Amino acid sequence: MIIRTLLLLLFSGLTWADDLKTEVDPFIWLEDVHSERAMQWVKDHNQTTADDYKSKPIYSELYQQALSTLNNKSRIPAVNRQGDWLYNYWKDSEHPRGIFRRVKVDNFIKNKQADWETVIDMDAYNKEHEGTWVFKGMNCLKPDYQRCLTYLSPGGGDAVIMKEFDVDKKQFVENGFKLPEAKMRVDWRDQDHLYVATDFGSESMTESGYPAVVKLWQRGQDLGDAKTLMSVPQESVSVSAYRFGDAKNPIDFIIDSTSFWTNDYYLLVGDRPQKLNLPDTAVVNDIYQDKLLVSLKEDWTFQGQPLKQGMVLLIKPKLLLNQKAEVKAGDWQVFLDPNQFTTIEAIATTDHSIIVNSLVDVVAQVDVYQPNTDDPNHVWKKTRVEFPANGAVSLSAVDDKTGDFFATYESFIKPPTLYHVSGKNLKATAVRAQKPSFDATPYVVKQFFARSKDGTFVPYFIVMNKDIAYNGKNPTHIFSYGGFRNALTPSYSGSYEALEGAYGKLWLDRGGVFVSANIRGGGEYGPKWHQAALLENKTKSYEDFEAVARDLVARNITSPEHLGIEGRSNGGLLVGATMTRHPELYGAAVIGVPLLDLKRYHKLLAGASWMGEFGNPDNPEHWAFMKKYSPYQNLKKDTDYPATFFFTSTRDDRVHPGHARKMAAKMESYGHPVWYYENIEGGHGGSSTNEQLAERLALVYTHLWTHLR
Repeated sequence: MIIRTLLLLLFSGLTWADDLKTEVDPFIWLEDVHSERAMQWVKDHNQTTADDYKSKPIYSELYQQALSTLNNKSRIPAVNRQGDWLYNYWKDSEHPRGIFRRVKVDNFIKNKQADWETVIDMDAYNKEHEGTWVFKGMNCLKPDYQRCLTYLSPGGGDAVIMKEFDVDKKQFVENGFKLPEAKMRVDWRDQDHLYVATDFGSESMTESGYPAVVKLWQRGQDLGDAKTLMSVPQESVSVSAYRFGDAKNPIDFIIDSTSFWTNDYYLLVGDRPQKLNLPDTAVVNDIYQDKLLVSLKEDWTFQGQPLKQGMVLLIKPKLLLNQKAEVKAGDWQVFLDPNQFTTIEAIATTDHSIIVNSLVDVVAQVDVYQPNTDDPNHVWKKTRVEFPANGAVSLSAVDDKTGDFFATYESFIKPPTLYHVSGKNLKATAVRAQKPSFDATPYVVKQFFARSKDGTFVPYFIVMNKDIAYNGKNPTHIFSYGGFRNALTPSYSGSYEALEGAYGKLWLDRGGVFVSANIRGGGEYGPKWHQAALLENKTKSYEDFEAVARDLVARNITSPEHLGIEGRSNGGLLVGATMTRHPELYGAAVIGVPLLDLKRYHKLLAGASWMGEFGNPDNPEHWAFMKKYSPYQNLKKDTDYPATFFFTSTRDDRVHPGHARKMAAKMESYGHPVWYYENIEGGHGGSSTNEQLAERLALVYTHLWTHLR
C-alpha cells in the first residue's frame, strides 16, 4: 500500500504533505498527459468508441453531412482590417490546415469573387517543418501594417511560438523578433520595441501558467537584457502591456490581472507605471480620442457622484491618476446607462464615433454614437444600424479613419450574412451571404422563460418543427454554458462553436428539437446575471438549467428518456454537475473539454486562474460549497446516469484532459457505460481541421441519436 501511494504521488506531482490532506485518487495517473500508460488508455478508449459508433450506418451519413457543411465555400469569411486590407483565416477541403489570406477592402466589397492572395499557407508550412503547427493569429504594426507578429501553436494549444513576418514579402523576417514556445502576451510599442510578457525562466510565470513579468524589448537586444517594467505576484493570473491609439497620441498600459475578474490598470508614463484609481472589477474597453472607455461591474462613487453597475464611462486618464486634478467640463461623463434587460456585448471606437453592440433579452442591436459638438452638455447623437430582427450581430474590421465597419448577422435558422456599414450614412449593405446549410422552412424559433428554483425567470430559445407533436417523445438537445460572463446568442451554428449550420442536417432534419439555455453565470443580462452564479452561488446555474429541462417536459415537448444535454469547458462542468445532481432528468449527456474535478482543478494548467469563478478548494469555506456539486467527487456507484459521451484533446493546455479521463475511468469502475473520444491535437477547441471536427460531430450526434430515439 505504501509503495502504491508513493507511485501515485510521483505520477501526480503531489507532495507527501498534500497527500495527508486528501484521499488518494486512484485515477490520478491519467493526469500525466503524455505518459505511455495514460496514452494507451486514451488509444484503447478511442478505439472502443470508434468500434461501436463508426460501425453504425448513421455515423458515415452524419460525418459526410458535417464535413460538407464545414467545407461549404459560401461560408462567411471572418475578416480583420489592417489598413487597406482585409485578412482572413480560411480552411476548406483544399486547405485542411488553413491559409491566412488578404484582399483589398474595395475589391472585397465590390467583387463577389474577390482577389484573395495567400499570405501564409499552413499546409505548406507543416510540410516544411517538423510537428503539427496551427495558425494562431497575426498582430501587425500601425500605420503601415507591413511588419507583423505571427503566432503558431504546436498542436493547437494556447502555448505558441512568435516570429516576425513581412506581409508584403510574404516571408518571415530574417533576424527579426522571435520567441520560443510559451503562453505569452506580446504587443508592438513601435517598429523597434515590443512589450513582452512570456516565460523568462524561474519564477517568471504565475500559478495559473501565464506570464508574471512584462519587459520592454528592443530590436537586436538579447531578451535577457530587456528592461523589466513590472513583476506581479505568483497569485495573479497574468501581466501584460499594450499600446492604444496611434503613433502621434499613444497611450500605454500595463494590466495586472489580479484574478479572473479583477485587474489593476497602470498608465505608463515614460517607462514608469502609475496606477489608475479604478475599482478592480472595472474594465477599460478602449480609447476614444483622449479618454478611456470604462465599464463598471459594480457600483462606484466618482467625483462625489454615485455610479451604477453596468454603466460605461468616458474619463480622461489624468482624473484617475490624480484625484485632486482640476475637473473641466467634458473631462468625464456617463456614456451609457443600460437598463435591466440590456447588456453591452461589445464596444468599438473610431476616430469620430463609438459603436455599441447590445443585447436586449438576448437579441442584438447595434448603435453608433457620434459627438454633437454644438451641445454644451456633450450629448451624443445615436443612430441605430438596421439589421434583420431576432438574431445575433458580431462586429469586425472597424476602420478608425472612415468609421466603416463590417458586421455579421445570423440567427438559429438564418445563415450568416456579412454587412458593410458605411461610416458616412451608417447604412448596412449585405456583401456576402452564406448559402443555407439546411431548409429552414419547416422550423420555427421561439423564446420561452422557465422559472428557476428561486423564482428567477430564465430565457431559452427553442428551434423545432412547426408541426411538432406535443407527445413528450421528441428527441431534444439542450446546449448551454452559464459562466465567465459569456452570453449564448442566437447562432446558425446551434452553439458558440462555429458549426456553420451543421446541426440543421445532423439534428433538426432528422426530427430533433434544439434548445439554447441562457442560464445565470453567463453575460446575457449584464454583470448581475453573471455574479448571481459565482462562488457559493454557482449552483444557481445548475438550478436554471434544470428548470429549463423541467419546463420542456411540462410543455410535453420531450421527456427525460428523450432529452440530451451538452456543454463544453465550463459547460462541461455544467453538464457533469447537473447529471450527478439530477440524473433522472436526462437520457444522454455530452461533456466536452470539461472541468470536472474541482478538488484539484486549481493545480492543473490554467485552473488557478478560475478561482474567482468557482473558489479555492484549499480554503475550507470554499470547499464546503464546491464539494456539493463537483462532478468527480459526487459520482455514485448505485445510480443510473444518462448515457455519457466525453470528448477532449491531448493538446488542450487550458483545461487539463485529465478531467475527462478521470471522470470516464471512475464511471467505468462503477460499472457505468461511457463513450470517450480524445483528439490527439486541437487544443481547447478540440480540433485543428474540419475533418477532425466533422469526426467529433458525427460521434456526438451518433451518441445522441442512439440513446434518445
